Amino acid sequence: MPIYKAPVEDVNFLFNDVFQIDRYDNLPGFTDASSDVREAILGEAAKLAEEVLQPLNRVGDLEGCKRADDGSVTTPRGFKEAFKAVAEGGWLGLSVPAEYGGQGLPVTLSQAVNEFQISANMAFAMYGGLTMGATAALLVHGSDEQKKTYLPKMVAGEWTGTMNLTEPHCGTDLGLLRTKAVRQADGSFKITGTKIFISAGEHDLTENIIHLVLARIEGAPAGIKGVSLFVVPKNLVNADGTVGARNGVTCGSIEHKMGIHGNSTCVMNYDNATGWLIGEENKGMQGMFVMMNEARLGVAVQGLAQSEVAYQNAVAYARERLQGRSLTGAKAPDKAADPIIVHPDVRRTLLTIRAFNEAARAFVVWTALKSDVAHRSEDPKDRQAADDHMGLMTPVLKGYLTEIGFANAVQAQQMFGGHGYIAEHGMEQFVRDARIAMIYEGANGIQALDLVGRKLPRDGGRAIMGFFGEVMGFAKENGGDEAMKPFVTALSTSLGHLQQATTWLMQNAMMKPDNAGAAATDYMHLFGLVALGYMWAKMAKVTQGKIAESGATPYLSTKLVTGRFFMERMLPETALHLARIQTGCATTMELPAEAF
Repeated sequence: MPIYKAPVEDVNFLFNDVFQIDRYDNLPGFTDASSDVREAILGEAAKLAEEVLQPLNRVGDLEGCKRADDGSVTTPRGFKEAFKAVAEGGWLGLSVPAEYGGQGLPVTLSQAVNEFQISANMAFAMYGGLTMGATAALLVHGSDEQKKTYLPKMVAGEWTGTMNLTEPHCGTDLGLLRTKAVRQADGSFKITGTKIFISAGEHDLTENIIHLVLARIEGAPAGIKGVSLFVVPKNLVNADGTVGARNGVTCGSIEHKMGIHGNSTCVMNYDNATGWLIGEENKGMQGMFVMMNEARLGVAVQGLAQSEVAYQNAVAYARERLQGRSLTGAKAPDKAADPIIVHPDVRRTLLTIRAFNEAARAFVVWTALKSDVAHRSEDPKDRQAADDHMGLMTPVLKGYLTEIGFANAVQAQQMFGGHGYIAEHGMEQFVRDARIAMIYEGANGIQALDLVGRKLPRDGGRAIMGFFGEVMGFAKENGGDEAMKPFVTALSTSLGHLQQATTWLMQNAMMKPDNAGAAATDYMHLFGLVALGYMWAKMAKVTQGKIAESGATPYLSTKLVTGRFFMERMLPETALHLARIQTGCATTMELPAEAF
């Protein structure tokens, strides 16, 4: 059976030492999240993930969700009780303002908790994750009445939420959507249409589901400029806040899919369902992007989380599995063979995954902190800088972390040989579950195009120049430290590759847009490597300082070796991505379509 232990020590190291989040005590919510409070919350979150959610992961995969003839959906055995535990523990409202029943704590803390839950049971965690995304959209764009009606129940876990974008004929290009909204005399709208791939669209975990739906009001402009956002509850809400009559929304079917079987991915049919406009008419994408940006950071965490749990199981197997002898002589002479962890290629694989996981976790924490600053700071300059960071890094996080996270799940499965391909050890489920993260909330090719086409030139390149300046400043500050040279030299070289790639795109993409399209994915991976390299350099500096102050511990010594491995064996791939980018689009676009 698979195992999982939440990486509490690593999260505390990032919180307390690398990013020193106590320095943010001037922001609302941070004073309530002191070091001892954080440790207590992370400890309880780990216990919930390890003891309640992880044992249900295989159950959910095997049983899946079942739809009855009346359109109702039953979740796997144990999910209702687990969701009740999550709700009663206040986990859904960790970062929501207290006025709506939340605890108002930093998003940075809730993202760490999300990682634990996703590693333990990704399909289950999506029910709460989507609810938090819908909550975020209502907080920003909902009316006072809508917030009062829906948020307290959603935060308490009595109701859940969804996001309804995709239709059978359109995915990324939402300007093509056909779901229509007809205005009613009382100010409501009647929503009619079909949405597909709706995660958590119907289930038995709560008595109501609050759908956020994109639709086009009759007479609205064509394309994306004519799209509005609506709140459409599964059951109408009475004036006193109780659940009323059933609305005209039903689950037509459950999608048969590769993984995340424990989550009910539904075809949703809206038949004159009553809905209410969120925000302004024809400005629906503003509200939806709040949810999507929240979701994209959450999906990035999914890539990390599946990589982490797959890694933990691969390490446990590598320590136990006897196969062959060490190249330098038997390491377990009393046994028939050595454990496979003695072999260099096994160690290369495991270190590759581990080095990614630890830097990716730092990348998530760094960006979550920026989210907290962007939403909580009273300093407009700080908010702008944080918002710049979020806009630039969101496609990198979502695209790069999910692609490498999936690849790592495959590599961890490889550790098991044939035993990884069969279901007994659970490795093939990690691979199947991780695969979706590369697709939903904007497929990764779209993320790469968004990065090079929109985020780089935005505001005259202010965000990317800010990132370059920060990394160069770190390198200059630490370049004279002999112990830091292996990190600073490698980081500076890779940053140079990113700068060259950025300049090349500026010079070649405007006159020939296909150059940008052909370079986009390599640029995203190049950027991701540099970002993780920067995280490793920051972690190495702190680690060396702690060793100098208090002496080495197994955790700190391991941290430094893992970081050096990343710098020596993984970061040099930036040169490969730069070489690909600079070839341009010629061969990519040369063949006619019929030649493929």
